Amino acid sequence: MSKNKKIANKTSVDAPPATKASQTSPASGLPFGKSNFQFMLIGIGVILAGFIIMTLDKEEFGFGFLGITLGPIVVFCGFMIELYAILKKKA
Repeated sequence: MSKNKKIANKTSVDAPPATKASQTSPASGLPFGKSNFQFMLIGIGVILAGFIIMTLDKEEFGFGFLGITLGPIVVFCGFMIELYAILKKKA
């Protein structure tokens, strides 16, 4: 009988210590934080503003300053904001 107790105690003592990952709480379900989503919404707004700027051009086929230069630059800035929002670490 005492031999069984020693075996039972030995297995519980020799168990490997819990790893640090198992001690922490599971991550929240979302990969992005509140600030990431705010930057994403700002980026979508800037992209839409760029397309609206392109439609405001009065030149034929949109070949004026608004349609060829300013609008695409604003759209590109919106995509850069989106890229930043995706790559930014959650706070």
